[in-house]
Amino acid sequence: MLTETINIHEAKTHLSKLVDQAAKGEPFIIAKAGKPLVKVVCLNTPVSGKVRRLGFMAGQISVPDDFDRMGSDEIEHLFGSSSSE
Repeated sequence: MLTETINIHEAKTHLSKLVDQAAKGEPFIIAKAGKPLVKVVCLNTPVSGKVRRLGFMAGQISVPDDFDRMGSDEIEHLFGSSSSE
């Protein structure tokens, strides 16, 4: 989705229309002298780009030592041996 950029003067002139547009899920950016300043989005818009923390479950789960071999018997039964004959 391409976000529209509006200069601050135009945003002041058409604020009501622009707010209605954002409320319908069409965000826009307000710029001053061509420099983007703020993004206007609907309050119900899901937060994107949320920082994911690596290791946030450390100590709460464990990975078995044979994790990379789990199911190998079933896989070999279904697809045959991986060695060429």
